[in-house]
Amino acid sequence: MKKNDIVQLEITDVTAEGSGVGRHEGMAVFVPSAAVGDLIDCRIVKVLKSYAFGIIDKIITPSADRADRGCGVSKKCGGCVFRHISYQAELKIKDKAVRDAFKRIGGLDIAFEDILGCESPDRYRNKAQYPVSMENGRAVCGFYAQRSHRVIECADCMLQPEVFSHITEDIIGYINKKKIPVYDEKSGKGLIRHIYLRRGHHTGEIMVCLVVTKADKSSLKGLFDILTEKYADIKSIVLNINNKNTNVITGKKCITVYGKGTITDIMCGKSTEISPLSFYQVNTAQAERLYGIAREYAQLSGDETLLDLYCGAGTVGLSFADHISRLIGGEIIPEAVENARKNAQLNNVDNAEFICGDAGEIAASLADKGIRPDVIVVDPPRKGCDELTLTSIVRMAPRKLVMISCNSATAARDAAFLSERGYTPVKARAVDMFPGTGHCECVVLMTRDNQ
Repeated sequence: MKKNDIVQLEITDVTAEGSGVGRHEGMAVFVPSAAVGDLIDCRIVKVLKSYAFGIIDKIITPSADRADRGCGVSKKCGGCVFRHISYQAELKIKDKAVRDAFKRIGGLDIAFEDILGCESPDRYRNKAQYPVSMENGRAVCGFYAQRSHRVIECADCMLQPEVFSHITEDIIGYINKKKIPVYDEKSGKGLIRHIYLRRGHHTGEIMVCLVVTKADKSSLKGLFDILTEKYADIKSIVLNINNKNTNVITGKKCITVYGKGTITDIMCGKSTEISPLSFYQVNTAQAERLYGIAREYAQLSGDETLLDLYCGAGTVGLSFADHISRLIGGEIIPEAVENARKNAQLNNVDNAEFICGDAGEIAASLADKGIRPDVIVVDPPRKGCDELTLTSIVRMAPRKLVMISCNSATAARDAAFLSERGYTPVKARAVDMFPGTGHCECVVLMTRDNQ
């Protein structure tokens, strides 16, 4: 094969990232937006030594899994890789991917429960970050195309609440009307970088955060007035200052221009205060079900000390607080730790303490002090737990470890590390927090041998 060849392919598999897989003369060809069962004419776009990449030139026979899930820009945007197939087909792919990761990467044979799908696969996100750019002389916002910083304009993302599209339309309209300069990555000039919105799933409270290069309140005051007069649910408007040439969206400094700088939501029956920089699961309804599984796995009696590492604003640990005697939370982001402490006060939780610092260093310090939690819950970022965290967990010797992970590959790696040091993986379950996308969470229960 060579570039621009058109070959006929039967799609027989699909990757967790959403690309269909077919074979031509023994070579695997990866094709975005293809579904298992498709018979296609495929245009080859890149050929490597042992595999190739292609795009659909023509669908000869469509797969029975194909479905139109109602987004006109998903192929350009790349955020949703499964909107061309039914949600049930998507769940099967994700369930298989998580199970395969634990077998292939971890070498573990775990009793898996069936994947927990999302009751509402559309409009589930409580958070959106829209890059702003200039296109044909006007400001637009949307999402970056895959592997680029080219903004695909999107008037209404099917994953976001409808009100987000109305707010972004008003913000972009104001930017264009007042000719407010938009940030340009090449020159480093301009004011507006991102529109960042958060909304309480249960409360409906909305935060508008504009990521800007400097605190230019005067240019934006008219916009603040428009938004607060039009949207009663907007309870906070914040400027986040990011003047660095970086791919990181938000800077460290926030300036509140309206409201108290936070919004409140309910998570697992607990009031939760959310700031621009605090971690909060983007799918509230499914997160409540995810934390319910974690609590079920922990099988708490009420007398336990629980350590919640990577605790964010404390949502996981606080959802356990009524079922344990002591809660210790650890988180590296100072603003999130402050949110966690306020959330404990807000809910009259008096058995919790939260420590700011690196998860591994916190765990090592607690182990040095002889603290022995009965249960440890970890909910790390995609890179998983580092070795210091894992070895410190082993030193503290909890009876149970509940792992929540947004990356089954690193979760499998970490579970394998622990299984070699006295912990047995008992059961696990994939939980789809992000319908349409290639991401999937999982929960794993591990217990200490000879307890």
